[in-house]
Amino acid sequence: MKHCLFFLLLTTCFLTGQAQAVRDTAVFYVMSYNVENLFNCRHDSLKDDYEFLPDATRHWTPYRYWKKLDNIARVIRAVGGWELPALVALCEVENDSVLFDLTCRSILRKSTYRYLITNSEDERGIDVALLYQRELFKPLQTRHIRIKKPRKDSRPTRDILHVTGKILSMDTLDVLVAHLPSRTGGAKQSDAYRQMAAEQIRAITDSLAQVRERAQIIVMGDFNDYPNSRLIQETLGAEKPPMTSTQADSKKLYHLLAEQAETQRHQGSYKYKGVWQWLDHILVNGNLLKEDTPFHLSEAQAGVFAPPFLLTEDLQFGGVKPLRTYHGMKYQDGYSDHLPVYARFIVIY
Repeated sequence: MKHCLFFLLLTTCFLTGQAQAVRDTAVFYVMSYNVENLFNCRHDSLKDDYEFLPDATRHWTPYRYWKKLDNIARVIRAVGGWELPALVALCEVENDSVLFDLTCRSILRKSTYRYLITNSEDERGIDVALLYQRELFKPLQTRHIRIKKPRKDSRPTRDILHVTGKILSMDTLDVLVAHLPSRTGGAKQSDAYRQMAAEQIRAITDSLAQVRERAQIIVMGDFNDYPNSRLIQETLGAEKPPMTSTQADSKKLYHLLAEQAETQRHQGSYKYKGVWQWLDHILVNGNLLKEDTPFHLSEAQAGVFAPPFLLTEDLQFGGVKPLRTYHGMKYQDGYSDHLPVYARFIVIY
């Protein structure tokens, strides 16, 4: 009789443990989105934001501003289906007041998002930011890394945002958000600036791989370069994910979208003169590809988010293209000239 009771108790504990393990698994989406000129309607005396004022040529009125906030919020809500992204990297946001309006006064106001933003020297006043769900990510440390200029007369660009935080598994996660210098003036002329920015990112990730016992790193943003470029493959050393998770090197970076960029020529995050391009990226270090760890993903769980409501007919080149807020100077109530990219992680805690 005692043996039977013991067996029943052991079975009950085992089944309870299994149920507990199921309950303690959470989905952890991350996304990166260049929201294209998310300015408010007020002039900042220290920035060149005259284009986005109510009496300027674009007639950037409060109505259009609040409509764009709700549009961006709609995209964030839609990316994960039923799950709001745990982390949202944003490029081209003006300041923290815009983020306050986005998280507290748009249709995201019932969510639990908080935000962190850089305060860079960019002349137009655009910065990078990170939204985070406070139940899923707890920031411990924030750094703003200024990018060195290749020449004295180079225009200042956006800082890199580095946030260190804890996730549900109690692991430390390092997140870097970057919007590298644009191709204004030509790709070759601006390449040195982007290379210097990439070198700083590489120095940070290499350092983290050395000092963390089990580093977990995500690098997201608009790099203004392609997955097969020298910047991605050589300077950052980002490779395509290996065939199996056991082959992943914890000290290397892997590009989650590299395979798609190589094989899906009619897709991308940005379209220029009829050609789809991959300017927006999500890189992870090898530890995040290992399926036997509490926090991981597979390459199949990453991609570009391109629902019909984010697209419009490309009348000049055929097919479709991102639905922008403006087409030239004509307001068309759109979203951005970029599409967001995302990755789906699993947290076991």
